[in-house]
Amino acid sequence: MMAAPASRSSGVVVPHQAKWSQRVAAAVAFALIRTIAATLRFDWHDESGLFGGESAGRVIFCVWHNRLALSLIMYRRYVQRRQPRRRMAALVSASRDGGLLARILEHFAVEPVRGSSSRRGPQALLELTTWSERGYDLAITPDGPRGPCYVVQDGVMALGQLSGLPIVPVSYHLSWKWRMRSWDRFQVPLPFARVGVRLGVPVRVPPEATDTQREALRVELETALRAITAD
Repeated sequence: MMAAPASRSSGVVVPHQAKWSQRVAAAVAFALIRTIAATLRFDWHDESGLFGGESAGRVIFCVWHNRLALSLIMYRRYVQRRQPRRRMAALVSASRDGGLLARILEHFAVEPVRGSSSRRGPQALLELTTWSERGYDLAITPDGPRGPCYVVQDGVMALGQLSGLPIVPVSYHLSWKWRMRSWDRFQVPLPFARVGVRLGVPVRVPPEATDTQREALRVELETALRAITAD
């Protein structure tokens, strides 16, 4: 179980910062991800219709927690290669484990925003919206950080409604991988694997959406993500 982040006496949750050992681990992980990614063959299937021509507007990328390993590589190779000026901010847990991931994101020049459904959620949503107003894409794992696996939580719907950005479902299939014994069976790509990447049709949450409408859209997004996910 992840340790709870530190909290000031005022009640404000302070995200854990990476310790020196996590900083070293993040640098090693960054180098390892890039090394393995250099051996992979990617096949892209984009049904979003957003990245084929001129620069599209900002979006929220939505990817399962167990597909995080290659998510930043995919953003670099597919989105930024076509539209180099795009930048991204991503939601990361405020826990100690989140401190490690935040450092990895920084190595990829991605802005980490610390928070989750259980810790610092409202503040994180506001911070993410601020980054979107600065012209950044956003990224979120809809079933993280604790699961259940492949179940979309309401946080991404709230972000879509608050920011007004379309939510793009993203997933991929690895021909060769190692699966960890974690709650989400986290997938680690092995060298020379083939990666079938799929970007689904965007889901939009209207600013005036009711709770009932938002739940229907949550189910629609979950269905879309599952449809492009093959284990």
